[in-house]
Amino acid sequence: MKKPFRERLKDGVIVCDGAMGTLLELYEYDERPPEIHNIKNPDIVERAHREYIQAGAEIIETNTFSANRMRLDAYHLSDKTREINESAVKIALRAAEDMVYVAGAVGPTGRLLAPLGRTRLSDVKAVFKEQIEFLVKSGVDLLILETFLDLNELDAAIEAAKEISSDIPIIAQKTFSEDGAILATDFPIEVVNHIKSKGVDVVGSNCTVGPQRMYGIIKSVSSEDLVLSAQPAAGIPTLVDGRSIYHATPDYLATYAKQLVEAGVTVVGACCGSTPLHIKAIAEAVRGVKIERKPVLVRRKTTVEEEAAEAKVVTRSELSGKLGHKFITTVELDIPRGLDISSVIEGAKFCKENGFDAVHITDGARARIRMSSIAISHVIQRDIGIETITHLTTRDRNMIGLQAELLGAHELGLRNVLVITGDPAKIGDLPQAKSVFDVDSVGLVKIVKNMNNGQDSVGNPIGEPTSFLIACAANPSAERFEYEIEKLGRKIEAGAEVVITQPMFLVKIFERFLKAVEQFNLPVVVGILPLRSHKHAEFLHHEIPGIDIPSKLREQLFRAGSDAAQMGVDISAEFLREVRKSVAGAYFLPPFKKYEVAVQVLEKSAS
Repeated sequence: MKKPFRERLKDGVIVCDGAMGTLLELYEYDERPPEIHNIKNPDIVERAHREYIQAGAEIIETNTFSANRMRLDAYHLSDKTREINESAVKIALRAAEDMVYVAGAVGPTGRLLAPLGRTRLSDVKAVFKEQIEFLVKSGVDLLILETFLDLNELDAAIEAAKEISSDIPIIAQKTFSEDGAILATDFPIEVVNHIKSKGVDVVGSNCTVGPQRMYGIIKSVSSEDLVLSAQPAAGIPTLVDGRSIYHATPDYLATYAKQLVEAGVTVVGACCGSTPLHIKAIAEAVRGVKIERKPVLVRRKTTVEEEAAEAKVVTRSELSGKLGHKFITTVELDIPRGLDISSVIEGAKFCKENGFDAVHITDGARARIRMSSIAISHVIQRDIGIETITHLTTRDRNMIGLQAELLGAHELGLRNVLVITGDPAKIGDLPQAKSVFDVDSVGLVKIVKNMNNGQDSVGNPIGEPTSFLIACAANPSAERFEYEIEKLGRKIEAGAEVVITQPMFLVKIFERFLKAVEQFNLPVVVGILPLRSHKHAEFLHHEIPGIDIPSKLREQLFRAGSDAAQMGVDISAEFLREVRKSVAGAYFLPPFKKYEVAVQVLEKSAS
């Protein structure tokens, strides 16, 4: 008969089991998700549990890591949520025979939380509550909340668990990236102390990193007031025929398991890539090993003066300093196909000579193949000396690539980014290409804001913070106007600092927009596109999303005939004259590389 789990924690090291998915794959039961076998092949899941128990595991985890409704929905199994979880507990209890502890395994939802994604934290918490209720009512001895990257999501899982049961023991584990630089900061101890403050029984880490890096994490956080857990992965996998193959041997994991216990770990096991052979070696290695915990470190809080002295100077763009102090003027340059960007350089030179504050460099607009916006922006700033506003879309890069691009852009001296979702690949040069869209523009704004705070997308430190001016786009003529304002509000909440609009033509429509965005108290830069002809206006109105040119103006251009280009300048100048005092600046989109029309519009609007 086993003791209550909290009493058992006081007696010394406890060995947890290893990976369930890895073992099922070895059995050649590799249907996804692994949790489906709770229903289809319960005897195989029970066999896995029994092998871990025979290997020396004192805690076995239910086969429910991915068994929350949101993750199961990806496999069209959300209607099986209750059955999968309840079956998992029944199988584990049968294998445990009241001799070992059954832990209800709860993993993250796999969704990006708002504002990075569209999933609300309240919805995530509700999903956790549902799963945890199934686990607790089915009779688990404790809960293991594991492999959480996002600390907010882990908080939601802890809160959900405590609302379901105020008495259930909880092991809460955050996963840290494979990055030694993180260990050189206070980030791990800050995370661990935060989790401990939520009232859990055991705090720890699992997955992502192998045993050596896990040892570094534990060494950095261990103290006598913490009960710690550690379940490292069996190294970094190699992908072979779609299957992850791990290479860390049982003896290697066992060596570090002993060191982990000596460093302060009470609950020790393994994660992805591990098998009963690994757990057997770990159990033998830690038998009789005394848990050592470091005295609690009392960190002296730095004074405001010390923090100011240690803070690095954050270099913001000249453009950010001008916003709100002068009427800024920017011009979008036409990016040609191929390697020859001489026309772009000439355009930038023209804009600098005529006093414009910055030039816009688009990022594969309309999904056309063009040179990198970051590369062109760097060349222009280096060779011409005018600031750029670098457009960055979420279409072509996943979250890793987006953050890599931002870090590279910052290192190259770029400081102004216009964040946009981007047009889908199917409308461009390569319709068979895949659009990524890991995040939308709201999510990318949040990523840039995080970087300005010295963190990556999930809150890991990146060292020195970036210093980007974060611009976002808005369409005052949007058919779903209320939705456009609501989404703009989310962009601003995520960290946008200036709003740049689509081209505008009617003062009445634009004034409605300005009134709606007064609540945000943010500078607005209005888009100005001087029309060249009736045909040009018809094309933009009917074929380019986001541009609405009133029929009255299109008719005027038709009647103007050969004078249409001059009328287009006059229309833009009159519009800008009317709204100039209500905006922070103008964003000119001169067609066909006619950059001189931006000068003409400015001059006429000021007269």
